[in-house]
Amino acid sequence: MISRRDFLQVSMAAAAMYGTSGFGNWAKLAAQQALTQDDLLQFDTFGNVSLIHITDIHGQLKPLYFREPSINIGVGDNKGAVPHITGADFRKAYGIADGSPSHYALSAGDFDALAKTYGKIGGLDRMATVINAIRADRPDALLLDGGDTWHGSYTCYQTEAQDMVNVMNALKPDAMTFHWEFTLGSERVTELVESLPFASLGQNIFDAEWDEPAELFKPYKFFERGGVKIAVIGQAFPYMPIANPGWMFPEYSFGIRDENMQAMVDEVRGMGAECVVVLSHNGFDVDKKMASRVKGIDVILSGHTHDALPEPVQIGNTFIIASGSNGKFVSRVDLDVRDGKMMGIRHKLIPVFSDVITPDAAVSKLIDEQRAPYESAMREVIGTTDTMLYRRGNFNGSWDDLICDALITEREADIAMSPGVRWGPSLPSGSEITREDIWNVTSMSYGQAYRTEMTGEFIKVILEDVADNIFNPDPYYQQGGDMVRIGGMGYRIDITKPQGSRISDMTLLKTGEAIDPSKNYVVAGWASVNEGTEGPMIWEVVENHIRNQGTVKLDPNNSVQVVGA
Repeated sequence: MISRRDFLQVSMAAAAMYGTSGFGNWAKLAAQQALTQDDLLQFDTFGNVSLIHITDIHGQLKPLYFREPSINIGVGDNKGAVPHITGADFRKAYGIADGSPSHYALSAGDFDALAKTYGKIGGLDRMATVINAIRADRPDALLLDGGDTWHGSYTCYQTEAQDMVNVMNALKPDAMTFHWEFTLGSERVTELVESLPFASLGQNIFDAEWDEPAELFKPYKFFERGGVKIAVIGQAFPYMPIANPGWMFPEYSFGIRDENMQAMVDEVRGMGAECVVVLSHNGFDVDKKMASRVKGIDVILSGHTHDALPEPVQIGNTFIIASGSNGKFVSRVDLDVRDGKMMGIRHKLIPVFSDVITPDAAVSKLIDEQRAPYESAMREVIGTTDTMLYRRGNFNGSWDDLICDALITEREADIAMSPGVRWGPSLPSGSEITREDIWNVTSMSYGQAYRTEMTGEFIKVILEDVADNIFNPDPYYQQGGDMVRIGGMGYRIDITKPQGSRISDMTLLKTGEAIDPSKNYVVAGWASVNEGTEGPMIWEVVENHIRNQGTVKLDPNNSVQVVGA
């Protein structure tokens, strides 16, 4: 059994070794304005193998603000377990001092004030510096990209992800897996994947017609590093045709396919793999369950749910690493592999503080080249915000409230629905809102803003269906995202109830009347998975609304009453 001390080493949570802040003495250094790049990158090299994990960048080339969730409800066996603790409970669990850099990077509390103290985070040129520093120490380190890379920004949309491909190629990954990438459409995905100088992996990406592994995506790849034969197995997002429009990639089917995963683990072990790494886009709870069912995996590099955890979670003999999103963090994982077994692990979740880490000059130049044709349009100021704008959490964030307000106003609707996606940077209060900021929370290839009529009964059916995707106690039935965001309507949700019984007390906010199951209501929304959806693009709707508002002011949203959390 690998001890806790073996794998913590310089993890942010090693409070006993590095101080109560979780970042060691970073809080003191930051107060003295003396936090250095060397502090962030310090690592006592361990073992003979190094993994570098990045995931869920969502098209973000530049430094940004990103607030972690204040609510992340766990159900079933995951209730009260990480990553489903937040705020002060999270900081207490990891020994993180209030007001410290780790507080800002990992916790939502006081984010607005701390953002103005610590500044932006991320940027692929800063990530490049971190990656290069690890490679300087361990030249044969494996860089693994967990997916959701080619999606989520103005330039990514305009270039059909070529900007991200060009910059990521400069970082020289060894392999990646996929999710939102497929919403570019099968033809474009094929074109890009065939151009990549590194492995495109997904043991669960199958040909839909023949139910056989898709030829374009290999299940695994072997690497010889540090004298160790390593197998990296890819796991793409399992629920693609449910969470995203299946008509965009009809050739493919997905699923968790843990029986096939076990077969792949057994296969690579039989071929001499001494270390098995799964590069996953399952989401953290699904990865935990898969680790309990599939034997022989040493490390799962987890993506999709955007969790940032300062130490690994151990399930049996498998360690799960969660590396956050939007370029906020880079994970370094050092392994000691001897005699065909993993004997020890050390891990560090490295926060990419953009004012502390020097950008890599070549990657900065490349980023600027990708953005240059669009800079004028992106930088146009549309309005300002008096409210901190953020997205994340099981229910509405303020960005989502703003989008719903825009849908109701601009589309003349009673009720608005906005998808419970996790991506999208934050903006501190007092910020200008540029066109790029709007696209950062709305950019997708099916962004039409529809307007339709729905009965009260049908609205409840939608809410019940989405609620079960999130709060089903079995992680294998949790199909991604957070609760659909609702504007113009309030409701009560009891997450302990079975499907079909969670939603009650639906109320039309503008009248205070109960939603009538038999009555039609005008509903505006966006990101429908249905082919042929018509309407203006959501970024146009939101831009018009913000222009008309001038300054965004949002009241706290208390329209959803949550029971059983």
